[in-house]
Amino acid sequence: MMVHNALTGFDKQRLRRWLLLFFAALALPTAVLIYQAWSQLKWAAFHQYQLQAKSLSGRIDKRFSELVATEEARSYTDYAFLVISGDPAANFVQLSDLSAFPVSSDIPGLIGYFQVDAAGRFTTPLLPVGGVEAGAYGIPVNELQLRGSLQQQIREILSENQLLKRNKSEDYSLDTAVASPALQAQAVEKESRVSRELSAAAGDAVDDRRASSAGKYAADAEKLEEQVISQAVFDRLDNDEKSQKRQHGRKKRTSGLGRVEELKLDYGYQQQAKNKEKPASKQVASSAPVKSSLKKESNILPQPGLSAGEEGMAAEPRPSSKLQVSIQAFESEIDSFEFGQLDSGHFVLFRKVWRDGARTIQGAVIDQQHFLRGVIQPLFSGSSISQMSDLILAYQGDVAVAFKSLHSREYISSARELIGTLLYQTRLSNPLGEMQLIFSVTQLPRGPGSRLIAWISIMLMLVLCGGLYLMYRLGTRQIDLSRQQQDFVSAVSHELKTPLTSIRMYGEMLREGWVSEEKRRIYYDYIHDESERLSRLISNVLQLARMTRSELHIELQPVMVSQLLDSIRSNMSSQVERAGFTMAVDCSVEAGQSVIQIDTDSFSQVMINLVENAIKFSASGERRHIKIDCQRHSDGSICFSVRDFGPGIPADQMKKIFTLFYRSENELTRETIGTGIGLALVRQLVGAMHGRVDVINRKPGAEFQVIFDGVELQ
Repeated sequence: MMVHNALTGFDKQRLRRWLLLFFAALALPTAVLIYQAWSQLKWAAFHQYQLQAKSLSGRIDKRFSELVATEEARSYTDYAFLVISGDPAANFVQLSDLSAFPVSSDIPGLIGYFQVDAAGRFTTPLLPVGGVEAGAYGIPVNELQLRGSLQQQIREILSENQLLKRNKSEDYSLDTAVASPALQAQAVEKESRVSRELSAAAGDAVDDRRASSAGKYAADAEKLEEQVISQAVFDRLDNDEKSQKRQHGRKKRTSGLGRVEELKLDYGYQQQAKNKEKPASKQVASSAPVKSSLKKESNILPQPGLSAGEEGMAAEPRPSSKLQVSIQAFESEIDSFEFGQLDSGHFVLFRKVWRDGARTIQGAVIDQQHFLRGVIQPLFSGSSISQMSDLILAYQGDVAVAFKSLHSREYISSARELIGTLLYQTRLSNPLGEMQLIFSVTQLPRGPGSRLIAWISIMLMLVLCGGLYLMYRLGTRQIDLSRQQQDFVSAVSHELKTPLTSIRMYGEMLREGWVSEEKRRIYYDYIHDESERLSRLISNVLQLARMTRSELHIELQPVMVSQLLDSIRSNMSSQVERAGFTMAVDCSVEAGQSVIQIDTDSFSQVMINLVENAIKFSASGERRHIKIDCQRHSDGSICFSVRDFGPGIPADQMKKIFTLFYRSENELTRETIGTGIGLALVRQLVGAMHGRVDVINRKPGAEFQVIFDGVELQ
């Protein structure tokens, strides 16, 4: 009733507008809440994967630090070809760890170790210094050739990058290694003389930390540093701002992926993460190397002589050629390792060693791609973040290598192709402080709870849409019901007024004696028929009211079909004849002997309504005939049919005609009489007696069928 009163004066178009406004008023706040929930979920997922990126960055940094720490633990003497083993007094000499061939190291991509002294002389642990015959160390000639080739490769890399000045005095070829003792003695004597001269000069002026009176020797030191080119170029590999400016003019060989600033990354989440951090927790990463204190070592090195002796060698020397070895003890001070990139693209890990006031460079040449991929690839592939994140490693702003996520099969050829959202960015610890790890995601994965929020969102939308649809259906039904009730009131008023007016008119004429004896019978019959129609109308209205209030009581009793048809024939024949129609009642023998469970009064009202409906809508037909038939189907059901020969029923209205108050004609322009409750009452009464009703168009006319199951034969 409240809905009906609220919809009074509404039409369907106005109802749709109001419902859409109501839906928008509910949907917009709901959408905002869902969006906020998704944003929080995205932020939680971002934070979760950022923590995973931080954890992986820590493991990568730890791995690099372990490799550097391994090299830091090496002694100054490890870079020599021969070292003293055990008690120095035992005079027992063996090959150093770094002289092993092939070169073995935990550092991926390591090409080889080298050493450059204050005189700019280049040596490696691969070959001895001094031109000793190869057989004295038990090295086969073919292996010696391979060692010489590798040493030459390291020399060429350093020379190409201006880290090494080639002098005649430093040349140590394979020919020297296998030459006669006389030529070896000349080479060693010349080399020793040049080394002593340059070492004495370098010991006075190379490092201002060695002299308290730096001003006195500043000019000599600067002059010497210009002469010793290799030492000066190694200084320019430092990572301070001034050194980078000096290197800026030189064109380095890069991976070709471009610069970090060319990456098309979205920094939205990263900026949001920075804003959420407390000011006290913010730390500024510094890429400047930390100047640590020097590490002091006490060292001993063998000094091989030129004649045979009796002391043995641990390196399986030839029995006929044993060398007389002297021991030299000294102290050295070792700086921390530094890291740089050469113009050729190679990495160099080096340190400065101070011995007797002279500086020596010790380090290793590393292949860039093998080094980076060998360290990072196993850690990245074995982490869960590799499923959704790309990892970019940059050195001094250049993208050195890019690792795509495991689900991506794209080949990266430029930094512009590396797009997505920045997940995490950090620098490695010194001496690799110029290296950056950059994690990015093309699509942030759904975090925990995303499925729940998705289902909640779907359910809310379904509830809103379903509620809107139900409200619309309810509203339209109430509007239709209100309109039908108005039509019903209009129809009932018309149906009551017309016969009452006729009855009153004919009654007054009969009372006043204005009618002849011949017409009295006709007027009496007319008054009787109109009163019968009024009774049926009132009976239908009362029956409908009782069914609406569920007060209708149906008493099913077994009745023979032939008796029902006889009753219908006697009750309807006079009405059909006065309407100008003929009626035929037909029933098969098998159907007539059947017994069905029905309520006799309700069934009579159903048949009367169907016959009256047939008369009403076929009055303009060419054949004014009503056919009532009864047949028994093969499934045992009994079908009563009422057929007229009128225009039939339009196909689009065949399901609507059983709707309460429905009429196919406008109440103001319709030509047929009726209230729109007859067929609705038929369907309800038949349903109450456990039957069903249907309508079929015939040519011509329409046929209504009432079917009952559960029939018994008499």
